[in-house]
Amino acid sequence: MLNSETKRHIDNARDILVGKVPNPQSQVDLITTALIYKFMDDMDLESIELGGKRSFFVKGLEKFAFSKIMAPKVGAQDRMNLYAEVLEKLPFSNSIPELFRTIFKGAFLPFRDPQTLTLFLKEIENFSYDNSENLGNAFEYLLSIMGSQGDAGQFRTPRHIIDFIVQVINPQKNESILDPACGTAGFLISAFLHVKNSNKNLSPREMQKFTAGIAGYDISPDMRKLALVNLYLHKFTEPKIFEYDTLTNDEKWGRKFDIILANPPFMTPKGGIRPHGKFSVQANRAEVLFVDYIAEHLSINGRAGIIVPEGIIFQSATAYKALRKMLVEDNYLWAVASLPAGVFQPYSGVKTSILFLDRRIAKSKDEIIFVKIESDGFDLGAQRRKIEKNDLPKAIAELDCFARNKRDAKLNSLIISKSKIAENGEYNLTASRYGNEKIKVNEKYEVVELGEVCEFEYGKALKEMDRVAGDFPVFGSNGIVGYHNKFIVEAPFIVIGRKGSAGKVNYSDKNGYPIDTTFFIRDTAKINIKYLYHILNTLNLSSVNTQAGVPGLNRNDAYKIKIPLPPLEIQRKIVEEIENKQQAIDHARKIIESLERERDNILLAYLTA
Repeated sequence: MLNSETKRHIDNARDILVGKVPNPQSQVDLITTALIYKFMDDMDLESIELGGKRSFFVKGLEKFAFSKIMAPKVGAQDRMNLYAEVLEKLPFSNSIPELFRTIFKGAFLPFRDPQTLTLFLKEIENFSYDNSENLGNAFEYLLSIMGSQGDAGQFRTPRHIIDFIVQVINPQKNESILDPACGTAGFLISAFLHVKNSNKNLSPREMQKFTAGIAGYDISPDMRKLALVNLYLHKFTEPKIFEYDTLTNDEKWGRKFDIILANPPFMTPKGGIRPHGKFSVQANRAEVLFVDYIAEHLSINGRAGIIVPEGIIFQSATAYKALRKMLVEDNYLWAVASLPAGVFQPYSGVKTSILFLDRRIAKSKDEIIFVKIESDGFDLGAQRRKIEKNDLPKAIAELDCFARNKRDAKLNSLIISKSKIAENGEYNLTASRYGNEKIKVNEKYEVVELGEVCEFEYGKALKEMDRVAGDFPVFGSNGIVGYHNKFIVEAPFIVIGRKGSAGKVNYSDKNGYPIDTTFFIRDTAKINIKYLYHILNTLNLSSVNTQAGVPGLNRNDAYKIKIPLPPLEIQRKIVEEIENKQQAIDHARKIIESLERERDNILLAYLTA
């Protein structure tokens, strides 16, 4: 765990730098470079205390040791000159190991303010190498506040999602591990800690053998540097992180791994990708190629956990279908876990899922399990505050039960036969396509397909400039987007977004104008429309789409969703009870707002009396 003292010093270092170096990644580079520079001197001083001698600051580098440039007698200007000079010298010094030369390659001081540098290095002085694992946790905190790489389809994976995947995969001490798009090595460190915590008595030789089998690739030299530092701080003496283009370079194609963990880039660069010819699936989409690469590089009983965008799950373009077919028919895929759309906030609201591959489990089963994670223990806002609801422990239990052929866990999942998934050649991996896993229906009520009780109709085009005046609300995918002097649907009706915020459900008791980014449903004699509104709000309509192109709501697929249909009298009773509760909630909110105003006025009354 990260202690508050360490966190405070990291925050202080950033605060000192921000006036001179506003870019978060540049701040990370400067702090990590300074930390490693300090630790090299710490290791030298420790060696001297034990009767040895310096290993790093030797052969003309003695005057550059951190403890020497931070001596009180050294002036701020001289300190800055020495620090700038040592950053230039370290990458070319044969007296230090190659790992450190790599870390310092390209390092430089981007400002020339002696006072700022002195304040910054005084914060770095508060760190020491005597507890590098705690410092590793601190370093990951530093990475967590670094800006996203979203333009390249790369997003920092939240630690709790990484740990969830690692716990499901359950790496062992004798297994090799790869992340082919490793970024800052978060997956590799989580796997390392999982094995370490599961094997309390690992000998140094066993630990060395285990860490030697851990590898990471990344196309970015900056990411490679950060990964090297991160692993080094977790006591990897010789981390195997390679600057390597996984998709276009076939130099490492022949090596297989027991475990592969990855959150590969979701987006294809504007210049495109020119993959080599060894892939089984012919594609030029990064996410397709990465999943193919991972599957093909598993050992005979290999396992993988891969975060993928929704396109992998349902898009019907040839490459996507070919990939899904390979995963199902060639016995790779055994589980799909759907994540909430806000997992990557504040960087992106992109909807993702996790593919779990296990060649042993997949060969032994004719079914695939679909687990829906509605809450990961954090709210879905930009700040991602911790909340009580957390489906991850239940998901782990359900996946474990399925893997061990136990069916007694009653959780939010579906188990679908591979033959059902292959039925129409689409190999669609959207759980809702095969049934509604959320609503547990009382057997005494009829279950019908949505298309039997209502019809989705398209909204009409209406220019944005015309949505500015009138008595009738104009509905877009996000709700009311303006007003108009005409209406096209009489109340009551339901509006559902089919583009943008696809699947968002709105109810209108006023005549209105749904625009062409929506579907609408008129009042129907077959079902109470307010009951239908509440039912639709329980469904994940955003992922009901098997068509290629931009993800959205596909009505033909939505029609196949099964819903409970009690008698109309029961429907009306359900609606009445829901609305009574909502009225009570609204009343309680007004009371709270009134009390908050009274609370805020108390101080004002005393101060102005």
